Amino acid sequence: MEQKGFQLNTESFSCSICLDLLKDPFTVLCGHSYCIKCITNFWDKEDEKNIYSCPQCRRSFTPRPVVEKNILLAALVERLKTTGLQAAPADHSYAGPEHVACDACTGRKLKAIKSCLMCLVSYCEKHLQPHSEIAQFKKHQLVEPSKKLHENVCSRHDEGMKMFCRSDQQSICHVCTVDEHKGHDIVSAAAERSEKQKKLEVRREIIHQRIQEREEDVKLLQQELEAINVSADKSLEDSEKIFTELIRVIQERSSEVKQLVRSQQETEVSRVKELQEKLEQEMRELKKEDAELIQLSHTQDHNQFLHNYPSESALSQAPRSRVSVRPLRYFENVTAAVLELRDKLQDIVRDTWTNISLMVTEVEVSLPNPEPKTRSDFLKYSRDITLDPIIAHVQPG
Repeated sequence: MEQKGFQLNTESFSCSICLDLLKDPFTVLCGHSYCIKCITNFWDKEDEKNIYSCPQCRRSFTPRPVVEKNILLAALVERLKTTGLQAAPADHSYAGPEHVACDACTGRKLKAIKSCLMCLVSYCEKHLQPHSEIAQFKKHQLVEPSKKLHENVCSRHDEGMKMFCRSDQQSICHVCTVDEHKGHDIVSAAAERSEKQKKLEVRREIIHQRIQEREEDVKLLQQELEAINVSADKSLEDSEKIFTELIRVIQERSSEVKQLVRSQQETEVSRVKELQEKLEQEMRELKKEDAELIQLSHTQDHNQFLHNYPSESALSQAPRSRVSVRPLRYFENVTAAVLELRDKLQDIVRDTWTNISLMVTEVEVSLPNPEPKTRSDFLKYSRDITLDPIIAHVQPG
């Protein structure tokens, strides 16, 4: 019996934050005790609010209490340690600062397993039992434990916000409908959720269509890359054969042609890859938005859904730039120019060299300009405007 008594005392001397035996205990004014390090770290997180609370009873203190070691309690804890007994195993069913606590529990609160949108209360397994046994409670909507239930309560009338004012685009309670929102376009939160859910699905369809279009664009760009590389390689192969015949005359020019073709090839490939990367980034952003919309669509709490519902965008009306590729000869013109050069004498080489250089630099892939998004992107299209001083101030007749 004595051993069991020590066990009970050990539980009493456990910190409810770390769930271990108290280390350098500090007792709050409300009577609850914590490790000095645990309560200090807990209050450090509340510095911005400048209101400090007890993790167990939620009693608040202002200003921040001075943390000093409880010498008597520390001595009792040390005595427990000398008995060879260890702290009782932590009961992980109790709610810590990071958990949603059961509002119905008295004393040390248990973790809530559900929150009721009708009662606006969070319940542990024991106190949730009436919701599965009593007929009236079975109609209540239960959701995952939430610390934001207070957002479902009208701050003016302390009533549950089960209505939605379309005129002001905000959740309201029944009292609000006959008070400051009287005469407004008002529907139930569930009805508004249903309506916005439909819009959400339409928005997702637009996103999916945009993703599909970008996938097709990326494939087209990949084909363009392959065509550029094949054409460039073919042109170089033909040029090498021709230059071999004229090696004594135009050996230096052969090297320059190679450098020009490779340089232009690299430039065009770089441009295509840059656009390809932008399109892939756009797809990632669209997929991310789609994932966020999916998560939002699964939200059980109507008010949370409406609170987090994104503002309407002009996504469906946004201009869609598509990759268009017109038929090009790529580097074939370079080969033709080199063939022409082969048939001419050394004294004509200098005059035809300029023509070869121009044929290389004219190779260009027709790509759409990406839609401007940043300020620097829009500034590319800026123009200085000069008003006619005579007609600028003419008043309408």
